[in-house]
Amino acid sequence: MPTARKREAALVELLATGDRAAFEQVYRKHNTTLIRVATGIVRSRATAEEVAQETWIAVLKSISGFEGRSSLASWIFSILMNKARSRAKRDGRIVSFDGAGEDDNLTAAFDGRGRWKDMPELWETLTPERILAGRNVMDHVNAAIETLPPGQRSVIILRAQQGMEAEEVCTILGISEGNMRVLLHRARLGVRAALDGLM
Repeated sequence: MPTARKREAALVELLATGDRAAFEQVYRKHNTTLIRVATGIVRSRATAEEVAQETWIAVLKSISGFEGRSSLASWIFSILMNKARSRAKRDGRIVSFDGAGEDDNLTAAFDGRGRWKDMPELWETLTPERILAGRNVMDHVNAAIETLPPGQRSVIILRAQQGMEAEEVCTILGISEGNMRVLLHRARLGVRAALDGLM
């Protein structure tokens, strides 16, 4: 068993015994991201915080049933997605992760072989002068991510920022790997376009 899996198994055991420090460790690692992903679905920060809190309660109640078939993070985010979708449905909101109908200029950006038609400007030319109002690049990236459609936002947070495996992201969001790749690509284009507009 790889070391990371052993560490996670030990952490799960501590959680199951009600170890406060173990819970705080997991909470600190994931809570902000849980709220960000939920906000994209329920479209309200306050509601997203409620959904995240409900998720933590469910995690604590169910941790003894965690079988380790996925990572702990994947399991927690799956609970969050179910709760966020239920909340959105209850509030009369429809959330789609298929990305259908989104205007992303993919056709305009790539040739028939998947290559850039016009190579974007390299970011190595980024200088401190190009960073606006004292904000760092990650602030701009995070702000751009917050404006993305729910599917793109969830994929880029889970895959690119949280570092989850593609298979885990697909399972959590209930989408195919192909759909995940399209959503991730669209998200990256959206973020890049937002940053290009600033610099």
